[in-house]
Amino acid sequence: MSFAIPVGNEEEAFSNLERIKKEFYDASHHCYSYKLPDNFKYSDAGEPSGTAGIRILNAIEHFELVNILVVVVRYFRGTKLGVGGLGKAYYNSALQVLEKAEIKKKYLYQKIFIKLDFQFAQKVYHLFNDSENKILNLNYSEMAEFECAVKAENLDKINKNLNDLTNGKVKISMGEKIYS
Repeated sequence: MSFAIPVGNEEEAFSNLERIKKEFYDASHHCYSYKLPDNFKYSDAGEPSGTAGIRILNAIEHFELVNILVVVVRYFRGTKLGVGGLGKAYYNSALQVLEKAEIKKKYLYQKIFIKLDFQFAQKVYHLFNDSENKILNLNYSEMAEFECAVKAENLDKINKNLNDLTNGKVKISMGEKIYS
């Protein structure tokens, strides 16, 4: 049996893996692969090297997915499939669970922090209301401070527009990359 679980980071991946291991404690193998935007990991979990984890990762990559954990739980009942047959079985099991999964498309955003005089705040609102980018948080202290999420492909355009709207009187700093 196979499971496909959306995850945001390694901790979530391992937490879900441990939950599945506990639920199916009597299984012979809990092979898995997860893929995140900046890394991936897989495990054969005692199966012959190269027969399980990498095959599960291949299924994930077939759908070009990120932020996903796929676990294949196997109960060995005495039938030996051989290295080729075992690898194919793990790949097909992962492929089938992903074919049935509801895949939600998310986009890569760059968090940016914008600091500017209050007189320009309305222009920032207007700029973001007319785009697919998002204002996540706003703080008014000595200056207007915006926390925003900008689609990665729009970053240069937003930076240029902000500098144009404020005559260069804006401070922009980068945050983390996120999927949303």
